[in-house]
Amino acid sequence: MLMKIAVLGAGTWGMALARLLFLNGNEVFVWSKLPEEVEILSRERVHKNLPGMTIPDGIVFTSDIVFCLNGAGLVVFAVPSVFVRSTAGEAAAYLDDEVLICDAAKGLEARKKEGYEEFLTMSRVIEEELKNAGVDNTVVALSGPTHAEEVALDMPTAIVSACGDMDRAKKIQNIFANSFFRVYTNDDILGVELCGAAKNVLALAAGIARGMGYGDNAMAAIITRGIEELRRLGVAMGAKERTFSGLTGTGDLIVTATSMHSRNNRCGMLIGQGMSVDEAVKSVGMVVEGINALPAVAALARKFDVDMPITFILEDLTADRITSKEALSLLMDRDMKSE
Repeated sequence: MLMKIAVLGAGTWGMALARLLFLNGNEVFVWSKLPEEVEILSRERVHKNLPGMTIPDGIVFTSDIVFCLNGAGLVVFAVPSVFVRSTAGEAAAYLDDEVLICDAAKGLEARKKEGYEEFLTMSRVIEEELKNAGVDNTVVALSGPTHAEEVALDMPTAIVSACGDMDRAKKIQNIFANSFFRVYTNDDILGVELCGAAKNVLALAAGIARGMGYGDNAMAAIITRGIEELRRLGVAMGAKERTFSGLTGTGDLIVTATSMHSRNNRCGMLIGQGMSVDEAVKSVGMVVEGINALPAVAALARKFDVDMPITFILEDLTADRITSKEALSLLMDRDMKSE
């Protein structure tokens, strides 16, 4: 075995990555906070939301985070974004400056601080919790156009390992890469993580349009104008422009906005067909990250004075201030502009 790896989170993405890392020759432990989930996965060796994937017998499941982290050379955070801080806080006391830490969750955390609202990427959330525990560590973000359902079946996939510390980014690249999982590096971790969070918002918009019965023309418009919104925001925040035309920008938005594997796309389609936001999320049955990220992305656009019409109109739609048909009219009837 190359190293012991702890994967925190037993959802679809965590399990797809755990299997990949095990097949790459590592000793893999998967932590879930839910003992009943640990018991089911340990016994049945399948995941209900990953049809066709068999969990290798060598992967160990546990709800004991100390046992999971003890001796691990790499820790992968694969919990939903809303649980990243609490999980990092629980894990921080058992980590040190040397262990590799990789965040595979996509999202933004909003919070009030000293009278104003700020927004943190998932790597910053983890690093903050580590610092509170006296650990000085730099987190690597793993992001890109990657459906867990396809990674779990060894389908060709490309992803990005992003970090300001390129030595760490390259280490993650080498640990994850294999013949069906190609990993690129990028030093623009802000741009990569912003893409990972905001593309889920735009995929909701694409799903709503599809649910309303609109076709490929509308999809192409939302994707291309959406990536322009995202580029404007990222550049205003200090990210690198090239990131938004790469795998984590255009690539991730295409796959999230067009595939039925996408929870955000499915949720949007249900909203477009007339369901309320709560009904649509409940019907999807898993975390819909775009709903969680939407308020933060819209607030960032206002903070940096960036025009993001798709995002703003989606914010009004999901808050029941306008209907789907009104949202379309507001987008199509805006003042004429040059591209």
